[in-house]
Amino acid sequence: MARSLLPASRTVRVAGAVTAAALLLGLTACGGDDAGDGKSFTYWSMWRAEEPQAQVIKAAIADFTASTGIKVEVNWAGRDVSKKIGPAIAANQAPDLWDQANDAIFGATASAGQARDLSSVLAMQVPGENVKVSDVIPDKYFAMLPKDPSGSNHYVIPYEVATTGMYYNAADPAVTAAMPNPPADWDAFLKICDAVEAKGKACVASEGEDPWTNGLYLDYLLNAGGVDVARLSADKTGAAWDDPAVLAAAGKIEKLVKGGHVIKGYDATKYPAQQTNWAAGKAGFLMNGSWVTAEVAQQIPSGWKFGSLLPPGATTPDAALFGFSVPKRAKNAGAAEKFIAYFLQKKTLSGIATKAANITPREDIPAPAELADAQKALSSPKVRLAFDGVAGSWSPKVLDRNFLDLWHGKTTAAQFVAACKAAQVSYWKSQG
Repeated sequence: MARSLLPASRTVRVAGAVTAAALLLGLTACGGDDAGDGKSFTYWSMWRAEEPQAQVIKAAIADFTASTGIKVEVNWAGRDVSKKIGPAIAANQAPDLWDQANDAIFGATASAGQARDLSSVLAMQVPGENVKVSDVIPDKYFAMLPKDPSGSNHYVIPYEVATTGMYYNAADPAVTAAMPNPPADWDAFLKICDAVEAKGKACVASEGEDPWTNGLYLDYLLNAGGVDVARLSADKTGAAWDDPAVLAAAGKIEKLVKGGHVIKGYDATKYPAQQTNWAAGKAGFLMNGSWVTAEVAQQIPSGWKFGSLLPPGATTPDAALFGFSVPKRAKNAGAAEKFIAYFLQKKTLSGIATKAANITPREDIPAPAELADAQKALSSPKVRLAFDGVAGSWSPKVLDRNFLDLWHGKTTAAQFVAACKAAQVSYWKSQG
C-alpha cells in the first residue's frame, strides 16, 4: 500500500464535500438506479493494474464472470478515482462500482447522499459459505464511520483494513531485552527507551517534519485519556483545551522529546530518511501505518521480525477501510452488489493477505506474519478513525505546526496547549 494513502486521506473529506455538494445541482435529471440489464457492470478501481490488490481483484472478476455470466468492465483508474467520481456522477456517467478509502468515499459521494446504502449487501449470503456478509465483516468498522444524510454508515463495504502503531524489530536483542513485556504506562516506555539507548541506538525514529505520523502519538495518548479529538476541535471557545487530560498527553510527549529519546537529527530530515535508519536498526521504534512493512521489505536485514504495539494506555486502535461503494444512481447496482458479496468469500478475499500482504476485515483470514500484531490490535471490540475523523483545514491551521514545535522541543506542553487554544479560537472566528 502506498504511504500516502492514509495521511493524504485526511483532507479528502472536505475537498470531496465541495464536489459532493455540487452533485446535488446536477442529479435532478438523472435516471433511477438499476436501469441496466444486470448482465454487466462497470467498475472504477483505486488500484493500478500492476498492483497486487489489482491482481487479486482481476482473478476474482474472472471467477465471478465464469460463475455468474455477469461481465465486468474495469477501469484501473488509480488513486485519483475519488476526484473523477463526482464529476462523473453529475454527468450521469458514473460507474456502477468503485473503491477507495472510507473517508474519500464519504467526501466524494456519501456526504451528499450520493452513495447507495449497502445494507442489502450485508444481508446477502457469502457465496459458498453458510454465513451472511454481516457475519464476516464486523459491525465495529461501520460504527466508527460518519453517517450520510440518510443516517447510514453502510456506504462502503471494506475488503482491506489499515491501522497504525509503534513498529519494532521483535528479533532485535536491544529491544527484546529492554521490553520483555509491553509497557504498562508511559513512564515504563521511557525506561525501555533508556535501556535501548544503553545498547547504542536511538529509541524512537521520526520523520521530524511529518505532523500526521508523529501526531499519532498525541492522538493515541489523548484517546487513552478520554479526549475525543473531534469534540476537542469543534469547541469554538477553545475551553476544551483546558481539560487536564490534554495537558497530561502533551506532557508525555514533552518527556519523550526532552529526554532525548528521539533519534538525533530528526528535526532536520524528511521521509524516508529516518524510516530508512529504523529499518537499518539505528532506532528501536517507529510510529507508522501497517503499510510500513511493505515499504521497508527490501531494506530490512534477514532475521528481522516485525512487531507492533499501541502507545501505553491506548486500547482502541485506529482503522482505515479500503472497500467498495456503489453510486446511488448506478444503473447495474444489483450486479455490482453481487460481486461485492462474491469477493468477500474467504477463499477469494484471502488473496488480500497472501498476495497483497495486507489485513482484511475478516478475522478468520490470518494477516501476513509481519502484520500479526496489527491484526491482534484490530481484534479490539472497538476501532476508531485516526484523530477521531477530524479532517479539513483545522489540523494544518490549529494542530500541526503547534504540535511540531512541541515535537521538536521548541515549546513545553503548557505552551503547546495554550498555543492550540488560541489558534482554535482564531480559527473558528475566521470560519464565520
